[in-house]
Amino acid sequence: MGTCFIFHLYKGVRAGGGIGDEIGDPVGDAYEYWRIIFDITFFFFVIVILLAIIQGLIIDAFGELRGQLDSVKDNMEAACFICEIGKDFFDVVPHGFDTHVEKEHNLANYMFFLMHLINKPDTEYTGQETYVWNMYQERCWDFFPVGDCFRKQYDEAAGGGG
Repeated sequence: MGTCFIFHLYKGVRAGGGIGDEIGDPVGDAYEYWRIIFDITFFFFVIVILLAIIQGLIIDAFGELRGQLDSVKDNMEAACFICEIGKDFFDVVPHGFDTHVEKEHNLANYMFFLMHLINKPDTEYTGQETYVWNMYQERCWDFFPVGDCFRKQYDEAAGGGG
């Protein structure tokens, strides 16, 4: 019985049309009814329940990944990745957030600068490059202007001076 179950398990999930592709028809066999019950039980438990559980886990995992991706996308559209200042602060003027993200805090510029530091010999670094390189080596991201930008500095200077 164990060998038969292992054979069913091995061949049943791999066969394209099911276990019926691999073994003969039970008609006329002495254990015909037991075989039919076994085949139906195998189909129900292995094919329907176990594979449905596995497929459900896979679908849930992809759904969770999609949720994380949507969350990151929403966050990228609602705040600047570099300074983490919200879109509402910049959109006081038309296209303020888009201009800020494309011109002032362009993520690609920061990545290009880090790649420049990686490719440049460390003996040729300037003082600022040495500071950023040391921070990068320690995986400390304090050199990013979190919570600060030119517009905010200008608004504070204009408000503080008047």
